[in-house]
Amino acid sequence: HVQLVESGGGSVQAGGSLRLSCEASGTIDSSTLMAWFRQAAGKEREGVAAIGAGWGTSYYAESMRGRFTISRDRPNTVTLQMNNLKPEDTAIYYCAADHRGGLWQDSAWTYWGQGTQVTVS
Repeated sequence: HVQLVESGGGSVQAGGSLRLSCEASGTIDSSTLMAWFRQAAGKEREGVAAIGAGWGTSYYAESMRGRFTISRDRPNTVTLQMNNLKPEDTAIYYCAADHRGGLWQDSAWTYWGQGTQVTVS
């Protein structure tokens, strides 16, 4: 069983930065894909970025390129650096792990964290 715990959310003014972290416990290793999703109030959850194993190949949802950077310093820790934040980035950000299927499909991910709130004003 894998548990994911996100941290680093908070409130920031537009143009500011935040760094989110997700730490996984349980049976997870560098071969497990990990990702960040987000869900704004009244909207569906959407993919932000994902990172693979080995050399840490990263993937970004098209609309997330440029301001968001995903990294994986250790097999069980993934971070999301968010720069030049905008009010529309306000959402709950979720960490996900163990992907089987479409990269940006909720149903393709086995494990989810509880989420961390990011508010940009």
